[in-house]
Amino acid sequence: MISASLADAAPLQRRVVLDTNVVLDLLRFCDPRTAVLGRALRAGRVCAFTDSRCTAELERVLAYPKLSLDLAAQSRLMLEYRNTVSDAGSNEAADFAQLPLCDDPDDQKFLELAWRTNAALLTRDKALLCLRRRFAKLGGGRICTPEELIPHLLAELPITLQSDIGTTGSGA
Repeated sequence: MISASLADAAPLQRRVVLDTNVVLDLLRFCDPRTAVLGRALRAGRVCAFTDSRCTAELERVLAYPKLSLDLAAQSRLMLEYRNTVSDAGSNEAADFAQLPLCDDPDDQKFLELAWRTNAALLTRDKALLCLRRRFAKLGGGRICTPEELIPHLLAELPITLQSDIGTTGSGA
């Protein structure tokens, strides 16, 4: 069930949930495969949702030594993330009993968030991608990689916006 604040999202916006690796590709690594998504987010054509569990995971991951981020860099990335996403609030009242279980329990929160926000889940995680059909059969949104969403995103937009967020360029 989508809360009233979530229901207020503009009808032409594509709703998405970004798993942690997609967030890192977008904000930390500026992966060219997420460039169109980044431009669509900045243009307001895509609305990305998060909740406290997803935000906490990102904070934890940004502190991993292999990312080589000092506290200031971690704070900047978290600020950019918070400015990019909308908080979907608490999931206390949501019923997830019908959802398929992800092989990786740490990824279940992204599936649940996509379910309650009626959003596409953007991921590269194989355990989540394996749930595409089962999630769709329940009436859930699309589970796909960011690159798989691009043709659908561009097809839904007016021609003038397609050129604004089109597939050229590599900056996120």
